[in-house]
Amino acid sequence: MNPSRAHLLQSIAVAVALIAVWEGICRGFEVSPIVLPTPSSIVVRLYALVTSGMIWPHLWATLVEVLSGFVLGCLAGLVIGAMISLIPVFERLVYPYLVALQTLPKVAIAPLFIIWFGYGVTSKIVITALVCFFPVLVSVIAGFHSTDKDQLDMMKAFGATKLQTLMRLRIPSALVLIFAGLEIAAVLAVIGAIVGEFVGAQVGLGYLVVTLNFSMDVAGVFAVLIVLSAIGLVMHGLMRYAARRYIFWIRRSDAPVMT
Repeated sequence: MNPSRAHLLQSIAVAVALIAVWEGICRGFEVSPIVLPTPSSIVVRLYALVTSGMIWPHLWATLVEVLSGFVLGCLAGLVIGAMISLIPVFERLVYPYLVALQTLPKVAIAPLFIIWFGYGVTSKIVITALVCFFPVLVSVIAGFHSTDKDQLDMMKAFGATKLQTLMRLRIPSALVLIFAGLEIAAVLAVIGAIVGEFVGAQVGLGYLVVTLNFSMDVAGVFAVLIVLSAIGLVMHGLMRYAARRYIFWIRRSDAPVMT
């Protein structure tokens, strides 16, 4: 059997076993659904949210926030990271302030973005972009700095221009670390959007979680969490697929980048 298929089957078997144990404990010990609903009730509630159409406006709003913030944050991280790596003065003047910005808890500064950009999707996109920015920035800087010095000397010896060195050596050498940062940012994008929706929103899956939690619909909360987890897994999977597609010369293991 294909090793990847065997690993997939093992993961499914473990998930089924855990769900069965969860269901058995809830039913056997008569756990209150307000404390911990059964997996079957969560599936039923998820089906009701989908078929009633209640979840779709919130899902669409969160997807817009996640994807837009991810793209903006990654683009900013790629551009600024390249500038910091290639321009030493820029690194000395700008990088310390970016580190200081990253140390600020996003939950603490999220209310400021709500005040500045309103309760719409714009504030959530800004928060998501800020969350995605730093992992990509660090991965770009580390990737460019990891370029082999002997290869750089060889490019100079053969008369390569700075642009040729950048395109043919620095960027290909940095791609592995850059995609590692993109994988991390893909997962953090969901967290950033939900943090913004928790602080203040009129629509979105985070807003729906708060609403369901207020009405003590714990099964509904778990159902929305499943959807959020699915979004994160899909985005992470897309980044891993892109990594295998564009850095095909690197043999990647099945082990995830994040632990």
